[in-house]
Amino acid sequence: MDAPQPMTDEELAEIEELADAATPGPWHVRQLDDDFAMGLVAISTNPDTGLAERWPNFDHHELVAATLVQHPRYVDIADERWDENAQFIATARRNVPRLIAEIRRLRHLLAANGHKTTGD
Repeated sequence: MDAPQPMTDEELAEIEELADAATPGPWHVRQLDDDFAMGLVAISTNPDTGLAERWPNFDHHELVAATLVQHPRYVDIADERWDENAQFIATARRNVPRLIAEIRRLRHLLAANGHKTTGD
């Protein structure tokens, strides 16, 4: 497998624009339940309460994404990694901007020490 090409400053800026345009964080994994979305695993702007609330006892306006909607089977990944996918999505809201900042910080340090950065 070939090594990936270095990320350009323009590509980094595009990722940052996408992150900036998304719903503000933090995001949390929620375990919800109801007659229509039995076993709903969702990403929410509010933390999970541990009560597996049933609709209408949760605000659907807080949900950013879902990784499992069992009934009917609208969202149900074959590898059954609903919780893992939800955790990844929820933490990406915080971690992607941090990774962008870290890349820029490291590039700045390299440039300050006379090294050519890969973003040039």
